[in-house]
Amino acid sequence: MPLQAATLLRVFIPFALGYFLSYIFRTVNAVIAPNLVAELHLDPANLGLLTSAYFLAFAAFQPPLGVLLDRFGPRRVEASLLLIAAAGALVFARAESLTGLIVGRALIGLGVSACLMAAFKAFTLWLPAERLPMANGVQMVSGGLGALTATAPVEAALQITDWRGVFLALGLLSLVAAIAVFVAVPEKQEGKSTETLAEQLRGLGSIYTSRAFWRIAPWAFAAQSAYLSIQGLWSGPWLRDVAGFGREGVANTLLLIASAMIGGYFFFGALAERLARRGIRPMTVAATGMGGFMIVQLLLILQFKALTVPLWLCFGFFGTACILPYAVLSQTFPRHLTGRANTALNLLVFVSAFTAQWGIGAIIGLWPQNAAGGYNPAGYAAGFGAVLCLQVLAAAWFFLAKSEKKTP
Repeated sequence: MPLQAATLLRVFIPFALGYFLSYIFRTVNAVIAPNLVAELHLDPANLGLLTSAYFLAFAAFQPPLGVLLDRFGPRRVEASLLLIAAAGALVFARAESLTGLIVGRALIGLGVSACLMAAFKAFTLWLPAERLPMANGVQMVSGGLGALTATAPVEAALQITDWRGVFLALGLLSLVAAIAVFVAVPEKQEGKSTETLAEQLRGLGSIYTSRAFWRIAPWAFAAQSAYLSIQGLWSGPWLRDVAGFGREGVANTLLLIASAMIGGYFFFGALAERLARRGIRPMTVAATGMGGFMIVQLLLILQFKALTVPLWLCFGFFGTACILPYAVLSQTFPRHLTGRANTALNLLVFVSAFTAQWGIGAIIGLWPQNAAGGYNPAGYAAGFGAVLCLQVLAAAWFFLAKSEKKTP
């Protein structure tokens, strides 16, 4: 029976608002980084650590999050966590030290840790499996809109208020989103786990011991960590220090990257759904897109300044293919395990994103700053190169494991 439009909107819109805010929180430091560095005198490693605290807290909550989503449903879990995000934004806005900022950023990461996984769980409850790649892609568009808002619009807001005022506003919007999810999203008992805690943990164990999971996961989290860590922080400083852009140029280019993200999520989601009808698996589409993403990163490492904007547009576009493995996992495991399957991958994604964002900063810091306080282009090449090498190894494992599966 077709899902009524009103019910569909009640499922999509509140989760879209939550993920919109999640992506603003995730990427806003790419614009406000100069303000944080100037006010708190941060070096590259500390800037990376501060920004990546979001990823660490986010990752740490993924194992219990999967159990909670499967047991209590996405509505209650996300509404509760968004209240923590609102509190974290307030702490961040009022912080006067690096420690205070890290605590606030970590609370934000914890608070938005369900924004994508709760939506994916809701979609598995309300939609047929063949619709999941497109539904997940549409959800990711709201994240792209958040990334877009965290660029030139935030830069414009900084002309009216400071970064503290921006985070106060984001905290208020997080509170509104929590209320919207709790009030508007319908409940559905089907697909909720009735297992005991021990049975749920065994189910989680069955995911982490699954050959299918480990064939997909390494490339998925290696690619996602590059996308999240670079686009969420180091893209802005790269545009300043390598391409020589001013603050307005940086913000405008980040806006274009976010626009490319929106197009990419629509494109890859629709393409995967259409090709699936012709027998081409979504993971094939994902592998093709992630292969293109690696080529774009290589060209950025080589620092062709004349191609700066086109390459970053391609970075934003092809990086969106990294989201398709979530739909693949949702189709691979039984419905009652989908929350745990997606959060199992998400744990690896955000641990690696934390490591990559901090690690890139640490590598950049190995080179001396220039007279204007910028970072050495060679440091960016080395940092970006390190995360690309991990993707190459993970991609090789994906194809090797696939070949081994076909061997008698």
